[in-house]
Amino acid sequence: MTKDDAGQEARAGDDTGSTGVRPVWGVMTAACVSTLVVNANTSAVSILLPSISADLQVSVDVLQWAVTGYLLVGAAVIVTSGAMGDVFGRRRIFVAGLLLFVVSCALIALAQSGWMVVVGRLIQGAAGATILACGLSLLSVASSGPAQMRAVTMWGAAAAAGAAGGPVVGGVLNELTGWQGLFWIDAVIAAVCVPLTLRTVAESRDPKRSPSIDLAGTALIACVLVPFVFAMTEGPTWGWLSVPTVTCLVLTVVASFGFVAVERRVASPLVDLRLLGNVQLVASTWVIFVGAGAIAALSFMLSLYLQNPATLGLSSLLAGLAMLPLAAVVIILAPAVTPLAHRFGTRAAVLGGFVILTAGFALLALVTPSWSYSTFLVPLLCVAAGLSLTNGPASSVATSCVTPDQVGQASGISNMARYVGGAVMTAVGAGVYENVISTRTADGDAQGDALAAGFSAGSVVLAIFSAVSIVLAVFASRRPGRPRAIDYAAAAASTSHTLPVSDSGVAR
Repeated sequence: MTKDDAGQEARAGDDTGSTGVRPVWGVMTAACVSTLVVNANTSAVSILLPSISADLQVSVDVLQWAVTGYLLVGAAVIVTSGAMGDVFGRRRIFVAGLLLFVVSCALIALAQSGWMVVVGRLIQGAAGATILACGLSLLSVASSGPAQMRAVTMWGAAAAAGAAGGPVVGGVLNELTGWQGLFWIDAVIAAVCVPLTLRTVAESRDPKRSPSIDLAGTALIACVLVPFVFAMTEGPTWGWLSVPTVTCLVLTVVASFGFVAVERRVASPLVDLRLLGNVQLVASTWVIFVGAGAIAALSFMLSLYLQNPATLGLSSLLAGLAMLPLAAVVIILAPAVTPLAHRFGTRAAVLGGFVILTAGFALLALVTPSWSYSTFLVPLLCVAAGLSLTNGPASSVATSCVTPDQVGQASGISNMARYVGGAVMTAVGAGVYENVISTRTADGDAQGDALAAGFSAGSVVLAIFSAVSIVLAVFASRRPGRPRAIDYAAAAASTSHTLPVSDSGVAR
């Protein structure tokens, strides 16, 4: 055992019975396996939507909330759950997230209606965000120095593997067991992680942190996002100037003012509003918002388009496999992005990424009913390459453009942006997609033509988001290739957590 490994186990030290030390492999296994399951579940759901729709006889419009609702709740909860872990115990909140995830999986698998699936996914959004936030915290507590870097790298690899493999796993299980199989298996794996966590993971808290939790801020974030997404989703149907749409937008504005007022007064705000004056942080957050939203919206539309009998008519398994090239490009390019950003500058990498991303969506907007999968491949690879070039550098800027003591807050804003981006852009893209299909079908177009028109319109919307980002990305970094971002992130991980504390009378 190396000195780092020994120190790692000492930090996580706790009585395991005979050795007096809780092994770090337990923390690694619990955090990485649960993260893999959560991300696989998240990415697999879009592939399952056509099967769920057919089985429960519910429209895809309703099931869209299984995606956007999950992301909305996750956006509201991810920062708060991390704060609750600091105050009440990270292991305790992590286990609560696992149990909630098990309940949500069972509820979805037993659902007899589309809205039961949506409710289950709302619960799952809270559970998944809690698992991700507290799982990474537990790893930071249990390790330090190079050992911590290895642990976080493994956690990141598990997250990437889950996101990449989710559609394929979902497709296989759908073919073999029906769409319910994914949720039953996820429930079992999450349930196994509970005793593993209780047995091998030491409890920890942050005694320096204010015990107050910004629940009002969390509720107001939901009040901002939910009516806004409702307006974006239903606006094309209700009419943009209709009473319901305008009411939703007014509620969003009122809740936004309320959120700002609350965040200025509370001791431990969900979002430190002073950070919003940091132009680089705001710009990089927008980049993260668009990147996460673009892939979420595209995955939703593409899974429906590929599996429709009027277009390619792929099975859920083949549709899942069709998504693999996107994940493969992201994984392959990931190691090269940092050297490129250091050589040419972060701003150049992000700008180049958005140019490629915009080109990819522009090509997808040319879709016709005669397109085969091979025709989709080039624009999809452009999208994947563009996302690879934007996400890493933007995340780096988000932490390097603030002082070390602000890294935790900046990271929380970035994480929230990923969830909000996924929810908002899926709502907007899917809303346009479905509305154009309905309009063209009502006008007498063939179903294949209507589907192609809807997919094209949705791609145009995503191209516009990406094109706007080319301008905003100029402000994402004025100081290219700053390795200090890595130092700040490591400093935050090693100093924002405390050694294990006593629990149930056992000395830590």
